[in-house]
Amino acid sequence: MRGKNNAKNRILKEIERKFLVANDAWKQAKCIGQRELKQAYLLRGSDRSVRIRVTDNMAFFTIKLGTGLTRSEFEYEIPQDEANEMIAEAELPCLHKTRYYIQNGTDTWELDVFHGALEGLLVAELELSDEEQYFAKPDWLGEEVTFDPAYLNSNLIERL
Repeated sequence: MRGKNNAKNRILKEIERKFLVANDAWKQAKCIGQRELKQAYLLRGSDRSVRIRVTDNMAFFTIKLGTGLTRSEFEYEIPQDEANEMIAEAELPCLHKTRYYIQNGTDTWELDVFHGALEGLLVAELELSDEEQYFAKPDWLGEEVTFDPAYLNSNLIERL
């Protein structure tokens, strides 16, 4: 269920499934884009997080609430220089990853390749329109970690 959505702000119910990547076969899949991401957390809790994300050419302030398959997400575009300044001033550790957008049938998977201390970790996510939505699993998917809090980005930051 998507709520208000425009170029600057996004309020929605995020429904996603998350999997580890089992092998390199994803590299032969149809990649329709990629971007570099840096993200830091101002608040991390078991059922909420407040994140600053900086991409190649924009930045976002995001609040996530809830647990499990469906969570509320409030996202606001902010000036990139201000995002970088907040991260630097607060001396926040950052996750660094390359996100690939992989087309599989009608689905677009977001596959994150982590860098730095998390080098070697690959996680694929698929956003769904409802919790019961069917989707084809690519052959490069491994174990599902949707319900494992260890694979939330807000918790992965502890491993830096």
